[in-house]
Amino acid sequence: MAQEHSEEFEIPVLDLVLLGRIPHGRGFGRDSDADIALACDALVRVGAGHLIDRAFSALSGGERQRVLFARALVQETPVLVLDEPTNHLDIAHQLELLDLIRTTGKTVLIALHDLNLAAHSCDAVGVLDDGRLVAHGAPERVLDSDLIRSVFRVRTTVVEHPDTRRSHFLFDARADAEPGPDAHAGTGTAAARNADVHVPESIQEGTTNR
Repeated sequence: MAQEHSEEFEIPVLDLVLLGRIPHGRGFGRDSDADIALACDALVRVGAGHLIDRAFSALSGGERQRVLFARALVQETPVLVLDEPTNHLDIAHQLELLDLIRTTGKTVLIALHDLNLAAHSCDAVGVLDDGRLVAHGAPERVLDSDLIRSVFRVRTTVVEHPDTRRSHFLFDARADAEPGPDAHAGTGTAAARNADVHVPESIQEGTTNR
């Protein structure tokens, strides 16, 4: 699932989701009733059932992300690779989508730009600096103020969420330290994986990961 998806022609939402069933089809036959039912169910699961008759080109950015995730689901692959699936979504839908990802029972590789979402939703994170893996493990062990300062060049206060006991990051300001010769300010990637769902997260602007 790509971070951005521009559709110049007005393909109906249902037809776009059904594109995910192409690998399962035979020849050039029509979509089966089972395929259509699967697509409709996926749209309902991602909270986009009401969009089924809309043109994809007419949807908002957040609506498009949900439809594209539905298309990813109907492919029925053992692994999902998602690049910024929370892009354009409001906070409630970000959390809702990540919770849904955890329920798929699949291995999921996901690129994100939000360290707090990674700490909230992922069981393990891997942090990349200039394309090199510099840390890997559980979020509470890997993500700390020293690492965030080193990789992302910002000062951070780490607090414990009162309910989940997970780390939450308050970003104070850009770090005063100058970037090292091999590091680029503003770049870095965190990869993470979820329970049975593997979820890596990427914080590197302009790059994909998982």
